[in-house]
Amino acid sequence: MAQVSLQDIRKIYPNGHEAVIPTSFDISDGEFVVLVGPSGCGKSTLLRMIAGLEEITEGSLSIGARRVNDVDPADRDIAMVFQNYALYPHMTVRKNIGYGLKNRKTPPEEIDAKVREAAKMLNLTDYLDRKPSQLSGGQRQRVAMGRAVVRNPALFLFDEPLSNLDAKLRHQMRIEIKALQRRLGVTSIYVTHDQVEAMTMADRIIVLNEGRIEQIGTPAEIYHSPASTFVASFMGAPPMNLINARLEGGHVMINGSTALAPAEGTGTITIGIRPEDVELSPEGSLSFQVDIVEELGAHRLLHGRLADQSFTIHVGKDTPVAAGATHIKLNAEAMRLFDAQTGKAL
Repeated sequence: MAQVSLQDIRKIYPNGHEAVIPTSFDISDGEFVVLVGPSGCGKSTLLRMIAGLEEITEGSLSIGARRVNDVDPADRDIAMVFQNYALYPHMTVRKNIGYGLKNRKTPPEEIDAKVREAAKMLNLTDYLDRKPSQLSGGQRQRVAMGRAVVRNPALFLFDEPLSNLDAKLRHQMRIEIKALQRRLGVTSIYVTHDQVEAMTMADRIIVLNEGRIEQIGTPAEIYHSPASTFVASFMGAPPMNLINARLEGGHVMINGSTALAPAEGTGTITIGIRPEDVELSPEGSLSFQVDIVEELGAHRLLHGRLADQSFTIHVGKDTPVAAGATHIKLNAEAMRLFDAQTGKAL
């Protein structure tokens, strides 16, 4: 295991594009950290700089107690799992898993023992003599993970490893990867654009946007106390509702008249509230227009308009509801306020 430390890491490409704005954060021994954000936000570039596959323009990168800016990837004591598996099609599963060890002149008996141990851990024992073309997508990804596991590295790096799998396999593999990391206790950095993967797998999440860090926190912190409207809208399925409002007379006002909760200041703001923190209520002071009822089995999502703005409500599966106007109450304690210009939390 190893601590990872990034101090003012920056990446500028030869064409002048700044892919990563000076960024600093630390990852503790044994921690599972997920870098999440939309395409082009810099998450894969950061991961590749940690791996040594991209040159660092400025800043300092340490793995353990060693500064590794100029250390070759092969000498950084890392193992990387890619999106496309990167398996050798002409080799069996056994040879694919042990290939890295063979290149390091590891004795054959030791290679065989480690391959068998990894195969047992990943439920691949019955497939050791098959070739990748004879395996499912999930099994191929397990082989790629097995190749990383036998290295016994100080650091695991995952670059969107589940993107090529269907929804059911992604769910299964999320559980398997997290369980494997817990069992091995290896520090891990995982890149994804899927906020569900980030929420379900991470000890801590780093949300990136346009090359800069928007927020670092636990899944609960990111979900319940987003640092900006970007985080609020990106994290959560469905995302947090964001509504234009005003601060007037010590209250939050929607549509110019409805007082929601005591608040300091004056002027235009954005309020955020999660769909599950809204209640259908005849006594509610806000009018909500239901346009679509989305049936999801265990619950329902009501999509519609609040003060002529898009709004979603989460209700139980047995809640009677139909399209049309209804009244709602907002949980004031769960409401978050954001600056209307900067999007930052107030």
